[in-house]
Amino acid sequence: MTKQRATLIGLMAIILWSTMVGLIRGVSEGLGPVGGAAMIYTLSGLLLLVTVGFPDIRRFPRRYLVAGSVLFVCYEICLALSLGYATTRHQAIEAGMVNYLWPGLTILFAILFNGQRTNGWIIPGLLLCIIGVGWVLGGDNGFSIDDIISNVVSSPLSYILAFCGAIIWAAYCTVTRKYAAGNNGITLFILLTAVTLWLKYVLSEQPPMLFSWPVTLRLGLVALALGFGYAAWNVGILHGNVTILATASYFTPVLSSALAALLLNASLSWAFWQGACMVCAGSLLSWYATRQR
Repeated sequence: MTKQRATLIGLMAIILWSTMVGLIRGVSEGLGPVGGAAMIYTLSGLLLLVTVGFPDIRRFPRRYLVAGSVLFVCYEICLALSLGYATTRHQAIEAGMVNYLWPGLTILFAILFNGQRTNGWIIPGLLLCIIGVGWVLGGDNGFSIDDIISNVVSSPLSYILAFCGAIIWAAYCTVTRKYAAGNNGITLFILLTAVTLWLKYVLSEQPPMLFSWPVTLRLGLVALALGFGYAAWNVGILHGNVTILATASYFTPVLSSALAALLLNASLSWAFWQGACMVCAGSLLSWYATRQR
């Protein structure tokens, strides 16, 4: 496989992942937040068994196996339920934007815990990410403290889960880089996520799962996006241009919001797009700061 082709495959992963906010929300509206997420990760895990295969966990460093499993499962549950528990579709898209604080947080954790070198540009980069999310949550008025508080209070669980997810994924990326030793536990982690969600579904009161053709179609599409997305990203990272892939990934918030708005038939304000662009710019600036010496 050529480097150019591998890079294109890796870029496809970014596009696939960008559909997940809209598709996960669409599935949860028919199958419930927990039941829908359980179905999604079950199908995705089965798909990964076919495309990636099950890893030889005996070769995994124990720290990666334990910490990676716990952090990955917690993140995926936070992401899926933050979208499913949102009061409205618009708030689900906003929760997805809160989750995209993870690139900046990943860089911050790499500096704090992995000794990543950086310079002064990291501070305005991280601040821009935070301001951008605030701009999104402020609604039509942009960064307004009163509007941000009012919006978050109207659906607190969704936004809290999205923010916790951003922190957890940044921690997962830090742990993976430090302890994975080249191993890839994605299939195991996705299946563990499915098992955890099914346990929650069985042990707690949940709404019935109402299947329909639109919901079933979205379920199939998001399972494909999740499963093939990880498989494609693995090809891109191993054989493609990592710099291009890393740079492109920081534009995911804008692409994800655009696709979510299309899939959910939701109208997003100009202030939302301004905030989304700030998050992208802040993430890129933070990444740039770590590339300078």
